[in-house]
Amino acid sequence: MLTDKIAADLKQSMLTKDVVRLGTLRMLKSAIEYHKIEKKQESLTDADVTAVIKKQIKQRQDSIEGFEKGGRPELADKEKAELAILKSYLPEELTPAQVEEIVKATITEVGAATKADMGKVMKSVQAKLAGRADNKLVSQIVSANLA
Repeated sequence: MLTDKIAADLKQSMLTKDVVRLGTLRMLKSAIEYHKIEKKQESLTDADVTAVIKKQIKQRQDSIEGFEKGGRPELADKEKAELAILKSYLPEELTPAQVEEIVKATITEVGAATKADMGKVMKSVQAKLAGRADNKLVSQIVSANLA
């Protein structure tokens, strides 16, 4: 499970005294625990953990953008290092071509014809992709194929 891998990597980074990785994994573990409490569950599935990781990645991306606009490159670099660590726990992303194939197959499967059917298509595609593609990219591809 993903939580076990994170815990093992956390322990390993303590032993190797990798400060950046240790701090990032501690924040991630804390976010996972908060999510567990919020959902009132004993344990989380890998899909839940992946959702938490994606949320953390989004926060880092927003921070990087803000720090770069504010002229704080040292803080942006720290966030970029954390971002790279977090991304290593996500499943491998699909290429835009692979996403397009899945989208086209789903459109025919669902029987969508207009942009009004975008919600149905998005829901079905997201279930198939299971977090292996950026939702913004998926939305653009679906929109282009329904136009």
